[in-house]
Amino acid sequence: MKKCSIGAVSAIAAALLLVGVTAVAADDLTPEGADRAASKDGAVPAYAGKQSPEPGWEYGKYRGDFWKHRNEKPLYSIDASNVDKYAEQLSPGQIQLVKQKKGYRMDVYPSHRECQLPDAVAQNSKANLTAAKLDSNGEMVQTAIFPGVPFPQPKNGAEAILNYLMRYRGEGLEWPQVVTSVSPRPGSSEWIDVISVATEYFPSGKLGKNTPKDVDQLAQGAYFQMNTPPALAGQAFVQRQFFNKDAETFYYFPGQRRVRRMPAYTHDAPAIGFENQYLIDEANMFYGSLDRFNWKLVGKREMIVPYNAFGMYKFKSKLHDVFRPDGIAGENRRYEVHRVWVVEATLKPSARHVASKKVFYLDEDSWLALTGEDYDAQGKLWKARESYPIPVWELGGACDNQPFVQYDLINGRYVTDQSSIGQGKDLHWFQQISDPRFKSDFYTAETLRSVSER
Repeated sequence: MKKCSIGAVSAIAAALLLVGVTAVAADDLTPEGADRAASKDGAVPAYAGKQSPEPGWEYGKYRGDFWKHRNEKPLYSIDASNVDKYAEQLSPGQIQLVKQKKGYRMDVYPSHRECQLPDAVAQNSKANLTAAKLDSNGEMVQTAIFPGVPFPQPKNGAEAILNYLMRYRGEGLEWPQVVTSVSPRPGSSEWIDVISVATEYFPSGKLGKNTPKDVDQLAQGAYFQMNTPPALAGQAFVQRQFFNKDAETFYYFPGQRRVRRMPAYTHDAPAIGFENQYLIDEANMFYGSLDRFNWKLVGKREMIVPYNAFGMYKFKSKLHDVFRPDGIAGENRRYEVHRVWVVEATLKPSARHVASKKVFYLDEDSWLALTGEDYDAQGKLWKARESYPIPVWELGGACDNQPFVQYDLINGRYVTDQSSIGQGKDLHWFQQISDPRFKSDFYTAETLRSVSER
Protein backbone atom coordinates (compact mmCIF):
# COMPACT_ATOMS: atom_id res chain seq x y z
CA MET A 1 0.00 0.00 0.00
CA LYS A 2 1.30 3.42 -0.92
CA LYS A 3 1.32 5.54 2.22
CA CYS A 4 0.97 9.30 2.63
CA SER A 5 3.46 11.04 4.89
CA ILE A 6 2.67 14.01 7.09
CA GLY A 7 4.91 16.10 4.88
CA ALA A 8 2.92 15.15 1.82
CA VAL A 9 -0.32 15.97 3.56
CA SER A 10 1.04 19.36 4.62
CA ALA A 11 1.85 20.11 1.01
CA ILE A 12 -1.68 19.16 0.01
CA ALA A 13 -3.00 21.37 2.78
CA ALA A 14 -0.93 24.32 1.66
CA ALA A 15 -2.26 23.97 -1.86
CA LEU A 16 -5.91 23.25 -1.10
CA LEU A 17 -6.89 24.94 2.14
CA LEU A 18 -8.03 28.50 2.66
CA VAL A 19 -11.04 28.12 0.39
CA GLY A 20 -13.26 31.06 1.28
CA VAL A 21 -11.59 31.96 4.57
CA THR A 22 -11.36 35.64 3.85
CA ALA A 23 -12.97 37.83 6.50
CA VAL A 24 -16.76 37.60 6.55
CA ALA A 25 -18.96 40.24 8.15
CA ALA A 26 -20.69 39.11 11.33
CA ASP A 27 -24.13 39.64 9.77
CA ASP A 28 -23.21 37.17 7.04
CA LEU A 29 -22.58 34.40 9.57
CA THR A 30 -25.06 32.07 11.22
CA PRO A 31 -25.19 31.92 15.05
CA GLU A 32 -22.98 28.81 14.75
CA GLY A 33 -20.40 30.86 12.85
CA ALA A 34 -20.98 29.47 9.35
CA ASP A 35 -20.88 31.53 6.19
CA ARG A 36 -24.48 31.94 5.02
CA ALA A 37 -23.53 32.40 1.37
CA ALA A 38 -23.29 29.73 -1.30
CA SER A 39 -19.95 28.83 -2.85
CA LYS A 40 -19.03 30.56 -6.09
CA ASP A 41 -19.87 27.51 -8.19
CA GLY A 42 -23.04 26.76 -6.22
CA ALA A 43 -21.91 23.29 -5.17
CA VAL A 44 -22.29 24.44 -1.57
CA PRO A 45 -25.71 26.09 -1.41
CA ALA A 46 -26.69 29.07 0.69
CA TYR A 47 -27.66 28.31 4.26
CA ALA A 48 -31.30 27.19 4.35
CA GLY A 49 -31.87 26.44 8.01
CA LYS A 50 -34.27 24.06 9.68
CA GLN A 51 -36.56 21.86 7.63
CA SER A 52 -39.25 19.85 9.38
CA PRO A 53 -39.90 16.16 8.69
CA GLU A 54 -42.72 15.17 6.41
CA PRO A 55 -46.05 14.69 8.23
CA GLY A 56 -46.42 11.49 10.20
CA TRP A 57 -42.94 11.06 11.66
CA GLU A 58 -42.63 10.09 15.29
CA TYR A 59 -39.90 8.37 17.23
CA GLY A 60 -39.76 4.70 16.30
CA LYS A 61 -40.34 5.24 12.58
CA TYR A 62 -37.40 5.15 10.18
CA ARG A 63 -36.30 8.76 9.83
CA GLY A 64 -35.25 8.51 6.21
CA ASP A 65 -38.82 7.83 5.07
CA PHE A 66 -39.85 11.29 6.26
CA TRP A 67 -36.96 13.37 4.90
CA LYS A 68 -38.15 15.71 2.14
CA HIS A 69 -35.14 14.94 -0.11
CA ARG A 70 -35.36 11.16 0.21
CA ASN A 71 -36.02 10.53 -3.50
CA GLU A 72 -32.90 12.29 -4.79
CA LYS A 73 -30.51 10.42 -7.05
CA PRO A 74 -26.70 10.67 -6.92
CA LEU A 75 -25.11 13.37 -9.04
CA TYR A 76 -22.06 11.13 -9.53
CA SER A 77 -20.14 8.32 -7.86
CA ILE A 78 -16.47 8.20 -6.94
CA ASP A 79 -14.56 4.94 -7.18
CA ALA A 80 -11.05 3.76 -8.01
CA SER A 81 -11.52 4.63 -11.69
CA ASN A 82 -12.08 8.36 -11.13
CA VAL A 83 -10.94 9.21 -7.60
CA ASP A 84 -7.97 11.27 -8.82
CA LYS A 85 -10.40 13.59 -10.61
CA TYR A 86 -11.94 14.55 -7.25
CA ALA A 87 -8.77 14.47 -5.12
CA GLU A 88 -8.87 18.19 -4.33
CA GLN A 89 -12.21 17.70 -2.58
CA LEU A 90 -11.23 14.58 -0.66
CA SER A 91 -9.08 13.92 2.38
CA PRO A 92 -6.01 11.65 2.20
CA GLY A 93 -7.90 9.00 4.15
CA GLN A 94 -10.87 9.07 1.79
CA ILE A 95 -8.60 8.75 -1.24
CA GLN A 96 -6.78 5.80 0.29
CA LEU A 97 -10.04 4.04 1.15
CA VAL A 98 -11.28 4.32 -2.42
CA LYS A 99 -8.00 3.04 -3.82
CA GLN A 100 -7.47 0.27 -1.27
CA LYS A 101 -10.96 -1.18 -0.71
CA LYS A 102 -12.13 -3.24 -3.69
CA GLY A 103 -15.50 -1.99 -4.91
CA TYR A 104 -15.56 0.97 -2.51
CA ARG A 105 -17.57 3.88 -3.82
CA MET A 106 -18.87 7.25 -2.65
CA ASP A 107 -22.26 8.34 -4.02
CA VAL A 108 -22.43 12.15 -4.08
CA TYR A 109 -25.83 13.84 -3.87
CA PRO A 110 -27.11 17.43 -3.98
CA SER A 111 -26.04 19.37 -0.88
CA HIS A 112 -28.45 20.61 1.77
CA ARG A 113 -27.60 23.01 4.60
CA GLU A 114 -30.48 22.47 6.99
CA CYS A 115 -28.85 22.03 10.40
CA GLN A 116 -30.25 24.62 12.79
CA LEU A 117 -30.14 25.16 16.52
CA PRO A 118 -33.27 25.95 18.56
CA ASP A 119 -33.68 29.70 19.00
CA ALA A 120 -32.58 29.69 22.65
CA VAL A 121 -29.44 27.70 21.80
CA ALA A 122 -28.66 30.04 18.91
CA GLN A 123 -28.96 33.05 21.22
CA ASN A 124 -26.56 31.47 23.72
CA SER A 125 -24.12 30.86 20.86
CA LYS A 126 -24.21 34.55 19.94
CA ALA A 127 -23.58 35.49 23.57
CA ASN A 128 -20.57 33.19 23.67
CA LEU A 129 -18.73 35.47 21.23
CA THR A 130 -17.81 37.46 24.35
CA ALA A 131 -18.78 35.12 27.20
CA ALA A 132 -16.77 31.99 26.44
CA LYS A 133 -13.18 31.49 27.56
CA LEU A 134 -10.65 28.66 27.71
CA ASP A 135 -8.79 27.74 30.89
CA SER A 136 -5.17 28.78 31.45
CA ASN A 137 -3.91 25.70 29.57
CA GLY A 138 -6.08 26.48 26.56
CA GLU A 139 -7.56 22.96 26.60
CA MET A 140 -10.84 23.14 28.56
CA VAL A 141 -13.86 25.42 28.59
CA GLN A 142 -13.53 27.64 31.63
CA THR A 143 -16.75 29.52 31.08
CA ALA A 144 -19.47 29.64 28.43
CA ILE A 145 -23.24 29.74 28.18
CA PHE A 146 -24.85 26.39 27.39
CA PRO A 147 -26.53 24.91 25.54
CA GLY A 148 -24.79 26.67 22.69
CA VAL A 149 -21.69 26.74 20.52
CA PRO A 150 -18.94 27.95 22.88
CA PHE A 151 -16.71 29.43 20.17
CA PRO A 152 -18.72 30.34 17.04
CA GLN A 153 -15.71 32.15 15.60
CA PRO A 154 -12.79 30.05 16.90
CA LYS A 155 -9.32 31.49 17.08
CA ASN A 156 -7.49 28.16 17.37
CA GLY A 157 -7.87 24.43 16.94
CA ALA A 158 -8.72 23.76 20.59
CA GLU A 159 -11.73 26.07 20.41
CA ALA A 160 -12.86 24.41 17.18
CA ILE A 161 -12.70 20.82 18.49
CA LEU A 162 -14.40 21.89 21.73
CA ASN A 163 -17.28 23.17 19.61
CA TYR A 164 -17.66 19.58 18.48
CA LEU A 165 -17.29 18.00 21.90
CA MET A 166 -19.77 20.47 23.45
CA ARG A 167 -22.30 20.45 20.59
CA TYR A 168 -25.99 20.60 21.41
CA ARG A 169 -27.51 17.11 21.83
CA GLY A 170 -30.39 17.89 24.16
CA GLU A 171 -30.33 16.63 27.74
CA GLY A 172 -29.74 13.01 26.90
CA LEU A 173 -29.35 10.24 24.37
CA GLU A 174 -30.42 6.60 24.65
CA TRP A 175 -29.65 3.47 22.68
CA PRO A 176 -32.17 0.73 23.59
CA GLN A 177 -29.55 -1.45 21.91
CA VAL A 178 -26.29 -0.26 20.42
CA VAL A 179 -23.92 -2.35 18.34
CA THR A 180 -20.14 -2.11 18.25
CA SER A 181 -18.62 -4.26 15.50
CA VAL A 182 -15.05 -5.09 14.54
CA SER A 183 -14.51 -6.74 11.16
CA PRO A 184 -12.77 -10.14 10.94
CA ARG A 185 -9.03 -10.58 10.93
CA PRO A 186 -7.55 -11.23 7.49
CA GLY A 187 -8.33 -14.82 6.54
CA SER A 188 -11.09 -15.15 9.14
CA SER A 189 -14.87 -14.74 9.01
CA GLU A 190 -15.41 -14.11 12.72
CA TRP A 191 -16.78 -10.71 13.64
CA ILE A 192 -16.72 -9.10 17.05
CA ASP A 193 -20.32 -7.91 17.50
CA VAL A 194 -20.98 -6.43 20.92
CA ILE A 195 -24.57 -5.48 21.77
CA SER A 196 -25.04 -3.08 24.67
CA VAL A 197 -27.53 -0.74 26.25
CA ALA A 198 -26.27 2.80 26.64
CA THR A 199 -27.17 6.30 27.72
CA GLU A 200 -25.38 9.62 27.59
CA TYR A 201 -26.31 12.61 29.73
CA PHE A 202 -25.54 16.25 28.98
CA PRO A 203 -26.41 18.39 32.02
CA SER A 204 -25.55 21.65 30.29
CA GLY A 205 -27.90 20.69 27.44
CA LYS A 206 -30.95 21.67 29.50
CA LEU A 207 -32.57 24.64 27.79
CA GLY A 208 -31.78 27.87 29.60
CA LYS A 209 -28.48 29.54 30.40
CA ASN A 210 -26.08 27.12 32.05
CA THR A 211 -22.42 27.65 32.86
CA PRO A 212 -19.94 24.94 33.90
CA LYS A 213 -20.37 26.05 37.51
CA ASP A 214 -24.15 25.66 37.26
CA VAL A 215 -23.75 21.94 36.43
CA ASP A 216 -21.00 21.28 38.99
CA GLN A 217 -18.42 21.15 36.16
CA LEU A 218 -19.94 17.94 34.77
CA ALA A 219 -19.72 18.06 30.96
CA GLN A 220 -21.07 14.58 30.19
CA GLY A 221 -22.00 11.24 31.71
CA ALA A 222 -21.90 7.94 29.83
CA TYR A 223 -23.20 4.47 30.77
CA PHE A 224 -22.70 1.21 28.85
CA GLN A 225 -23.72 -2.32 29.78
CA MET A 226 -22.74 -5.16 27.44
CA ASN A 227 -25.19 -8.00 26.82
CA THR A 228 -23.41 -10.06 24.14
CA PRO A 229 -21.18 -11.88 23.30
CA PRO A 230 -21.03 -14.21 26.33
CA ALA A 231 -17.38 -13.36 27.02
CA LEU A 232 -18.31 -9.72 27.66
CA ALA A 233 -21.90 -10.08 28.88
CA GLY A 234 -22.54 -8.22 32.11
CA GLN A 235 -19.54 -5.93 31.89
CA ALA A 236 -20.51 -2.30 32.38
CA PHE A 237 -18.92 1.06 32.94
CA VAL A 238 -19.77 4.65 33.73
CA GLN A 239 -17.67 7.64 32.82
CA ARG A 240 -17.92 11.28 33.81
CA GLN A 241 -16.28 13.96 31.68
CA PHE A 242 -15.61 17.29 33.40
CA PHE A 243 -14.98 20.85 32.33
CA ASN A 244 -12.20 21.40 34.86
CA LYS A 245 -10.46 18.07 35.55
CA ASP A 246 -9.68 14.61 34.20
CA ALA A 247 -12.44 12.11 33.52
CA GLU A 248 -13.57 9.51 36.07
CA THR A 249 -14.27 5.95 34.94
CA PHE A 250 -15.62 2.99 36.90
CA TYR A 251 -15.88 -0.52 35.42
CA TYR A 252 -17.83 -3.55 36.62
CA PHE A 253 -16.32 -6.99 35.96
CA PRO A 254 -18.94 -9.71 36.56
CA GLY A 255 -16.34 -12.47 36.90
CA GLN A 256 -14.84 -10.62 39.87
CA ARG A 257 -18.18 -9.19 41.04
CA ARG A 258 -16.47 -5.94 41.77
CA VAL A 259 -16.34 -2.35 40.55
CA ARG A 260 -12.92 -0.96 39.77
CA ARG A 261 -11.83 2.61 39.31
CA MET A 262 -10.03 2.92 35.95
CA PRO A 263 -7.92 6.11 35.98
CA ALA A 264 -5.93 4.99 32.92
CA TYR A 265 -9.02 4.18 30.82
CA THR A 266 -8.54 7.30 28.69
CA HIS A 267 -6.65 8.56 25.65
CA ASP A 268 -5.08 5.66 23.72
CA ALA A 269 -5.99 2.92 26.17
CA PRO A 270 -7.60 0.03 24.23
CA ALA A 271 -11.32 -0.47 24.84
CA ILE A 272 -11.86 -3.81 26.57
CA GLY A 273 -12.95 -6.65 24.29
CA PHE A 274 -12.00 -5.33 20.85
CA GLU A 275 -8.55 -6.83 20.17
CA ASN A 276 -6.79 -3.44 20.36
CA GLN A 277 -8.73 -2.18 17.35
CA TYR A 278 -10.59 0.55 19.26
CA LEU A 279 -9.05 3.14 21.58
CA ILE A 280 -10.93 5.17 24.17
CA ASP A 281 -10.37 8.58 22.56
CA GLU A 282 -11.44 7.29 19.13
CA ALA A 283 -15.10 6.99 20.15
CA ASN A 284 -17.47 9.13 18.05
CA MET A 285 -14.48 10.48 16.04
CA PHE A 286 -12.80 11.98 19.13
CA TYR A 287 -13.64 11.70 22.80
CA GLY A 288 -12.09 12.99 25.97
CA SER A 289 -9.21 15.27 26.84
CA LEU A 290 -7.23 17.51 24.47
CA ASP A 291 -4.14 17.54 26.66
CA ARG A 292 -1.76 15.27 24.71
CA PHE A 293 -1.90 17.24 21.46
CA ASN A 294 -1.24 20.71 20.15
CA TRP A 295 -4.32 21.87 18.27
CA LYS A 296 -4.08 23.99 15.13
CA LEU A 297 -6.90 25.58 13.15
CA VAL A 298 -5.54 25.19 9.62
CA GLY A 299 -8.27 26.78 7.55
CA LYS A 300 -11.45 26.09 5.66
CA ARG A 301 -12.01 24.10 2.46
CA GLU A 302 -14.78 22.61 0.37
CA MET A 303 -14.96 18.83 0.66
CA ILE A 304 -17.04 15.83 -0.24
CA VAL A 305 -18.16 14.57 3.15
CA PRO A 306 -20.77 12.27 4.72
CA TYR A 307 -24.00 14.20 5.18
CA ASN A 308 -27.71 13.49 5.64
CA ALA A 309 -26.73 9.82 5.88
CA PHE A 310 -30.10 8.40 6.93
CA GLY A 311 -29.05 4.99 5.59
CA MET A 312 -26.90 4.57 8.70
CA TYR A 313 -30.02 4.79 10.88
CA LYS A 314 -31.92 1.86 9.33
CA PHE A 315 -32.38 0.03 12.60
CA LYS A 316 -34.45 -2.74 11.00
CA SER A 317 -31.76 -3.67 8.45
CA LYS A 318 -29.79 -6.87 8.97
CA LEU A 319 -26.50 -6.11 10.65
CA HIS A 320 -24.13 -7.63 8.12
CA ASP A 321 -26.12 -6.52 5.12
CA VAL A 322 -24.78 -3.09 6.07
CA PHE A 323 -21.52 -3.91 7.86
CA ARG A 324 -19.70 -6.05 5.31
CA PRO A 325 -16.21 -7.58 5.59
CA ASP A 326 -14.53 -4.83 3.54
CA GLY A 327 -16.54 -1.89 4.82
CA ILE A 328 -19.94 -0.26 5.19
CA ALA A 329 -22.29 -0.81 2.23
CA GLY A 330 -22.12 2.05 -0.26
CA GLU A 331 -25.90 2.35 -0.47
CA ASN A 332 -26.07 3.19 3.25
CA ARG A 333 -23.62 6.08 2.95
CA ARG A 334 -24.46 9.47 1.45
CA TYR A 335 -22.01 12.25 0.54
CA GLU A 336 -22.44 15.94 -0.23
CA VAL A 337 -20.17 18.92 -0.87
CA HIS A 338 -19.83 21.18 2.18
CA ARG A 339 -17.40 23.67 3.65
CA VAL A 340 -15.41 22.33 6.57
CA TRP A 341 -12.83 23.63 9.01
CA VAL A 342 -9.62 21.60 9.10
CA VAL A 343 -8.09 21.00 12.53
CA GLU A 344 -4.73 19.31 13.07
CA ALA A 345 -3.76 17.78 16.42
CA THR A 346 -0.01 17.10 16.69
CA LEU A 347 1.38 15.06 19.56
CA LYS A 348 3.17 17.18 22.14
CA PRO A 349 6.89 16.38 22.46
CA SER A 350 6.36 15.60 26.16
CA ALA A 351 3.30 13.38 25.65
CA ARG A 352 2.75 9.75 24.70
CA HIS A 353 0.13 8.49 22.25
CA VAL A 354 0.14 5.82 19.55
CA ALA A 355 -0.95 8.44 17.01
CA SER A 356 1.56 11.16 16.18
CA LYS A 357 -1.07 13.30 14.51
CA LYS A 358 -4.82 13.51 14.08
CA VAL A 359 -6.72 15.53 11.48
CA PHE A 360 -10.40 16.45 11.74
CA TYR A 361 -12.74 18.01 9.20
CA LEU A 362 -15.51 19.92 11.01
CA ASP A 363 -18.74 20.94 9.32
CA GLU A 364 -19.11 24.73 9.30
CA ASP A 365 -22.87 24.53 9.96
CA SER A 366 -22.91 22.11 12.90
CA TRP A 367 -19.26 21.72 14.04
CA LEU A 368 -19.67 17.96 13.62
CA ALA A 369 -16.49 16.00 12.91
CA LEU A 370 -17.39 14.45 9.55
CA THR A 371 -14.17 12.72 8.55
CA GLY A 372 -10.58 12.47 9.74
CA GLU A 373 -7.28 10.60 9.85
CA ASP A 374 -4.64 9.33 12.24
CA TYR A 375 -0.93 9.07 11.48
CA ASP A 376 1.38 6.57 13.15
CA ALA A 377 4.65 7.18 14.99
CA GLN A 378 6.54 7.31 11.67
CA GLY A 379 4.16 9.90 10.24
CA LYS A 380 2.43 7.44 7.88
CA LEU A 381 -1.29 7.48 7.19
CA TRP A 382 -2.79 4.86 9.50
CA LYS A 383 -6.50 5.23 10.19
CA ALA A 384 -9.37 6.88 8.33
CA ARG A 385 -12.71 7.59 9.96
CA GLU A 386 -16.01 9.18 9.10
CA SER A 387 -19.32 9.87 10.81
CA TYR A 388 -22.88 10.00 9.54
CA PRO A 389 -24.85 13.13 10.43
CA ILE A 390 -28.56 13.73 10.14
CA PRO A 391 -30.95 16.46 11.32
CA VAL A 392 -32.44 15.39 14.65
CA TRP A 393 -36.08 16.34 14.73
CA GLU A 394 -36.41 15.72 18.48
CA LEU A 395 -33.93 18.60 18.89
CA GLY A 396 -35.62 21.06 16.58
CA GLY A 397 -33.40 20.30 13.60
CA ALA A 398 -29.98 20.37 15.26
CA CYS A 399 -27.69 17.82 13.58
CA ASP A 400 -25.80 15.00 15.24
CA ASN A 401 -23.56 12.16 14.06
CA GLN A 402 -23.60 9.22 16.44
CA PRO A 403 -22.84 6.27 14.07
CA PHE A 404 -19.27 6.29 12.79
CA VAL A 405 -16.65 4.00 11.28
CA GLN A 406 -12.88 3.77 11.60
CA TYR A 407 -10.72 1.91 9.07
CA ASP A 408 -7.23 0.67 9.87
CA LEU A 409 -5.50 1.15 6.53
CA ILE A 410 -2.56 -1.04 7.53
CA ASN A 411 -4.20 -4.23 8.82
CA GLY A 412 -7.40 -3.86 6.76
CA ARG A 413 -9.87 -4.16 9.66
CA TYR A 414 -12.47 -1.65 10.71
CA VAL A 415 -14.61 -0.80 13.72
CA THR A 416 -18.04 0.80 13.73
CA ASP A 417 -19.90 1.98 16.81
CA GLN A 418 -22.88 3.88 18.22
CA SER A 419 -25.19 2.48 15.57
CA SER A 420 -28.67 1.01 15.81
CA ILE A 421 -28.26 -1.01 12.60
CA GLY A 422 -29.81 -4.46 13.06
CA GLN A 423 -31.13 -3.69 16.53
CA GLY A 424 -34.83 -3.20 15.80
CA LYS A 425 -35.04 0.10 17.69
CA ASP A 426 -33.75 3.57 16.89
CA LEU A 427 -31.47 5.64 19.05
CA HIS A 428 -33.37 8.41 20.79
CA TRP A 429 -32.41 12.01 21.61
CA PHE A 430 -34.25 13.87 24.38
CA GLN A 431 -34.57 17.63 24.44
CA GLN A 432 -35.99 17.36 27.95
CA ILE A 433 -36.29 14.28 30.16
CA SER A 434 -36.92 13.50 33.83
CA ASP A 435 -35.86 9.83 33.75
CA PRO A 436 -33.45 9.09 36.67
CA ARG A 437 -30.94 7.64 34.19
CA PHE A 438 -30.40 11.22 33.04
CA LYS A 439 -29.29 12.63 36.35
CA SER A 440 -25.77 13.23 37.61
CA ASP A 441 -25.96 10.64 40.38
CA PHE A 442 -26.69 7.83 37.91
CA TYR A 443 -23.16 8.04 36.46
CA THR A 444 -21.39 6.77 39.55
CA ALA A 445 -19.78 3.65 40.94
CA GLU A 446 -22.91 3.10 43.02
CA THR A 447 -24.93 2.51 39.86
CA LEU A 448 -22.50 -0.21 38.81
CA ARG A 449 -22.65 -1.79 42.25
CA SER A 450 -26.41 -1.99 41.91
CA VAL A 451 -25.86 -3.88 38.63
CA SER A 452 -23.69 -6.39 40.48
CA GLU A 453 -26.48 -7.04 42.98
CA ARG A 454 -29.14 -7.93 40.37
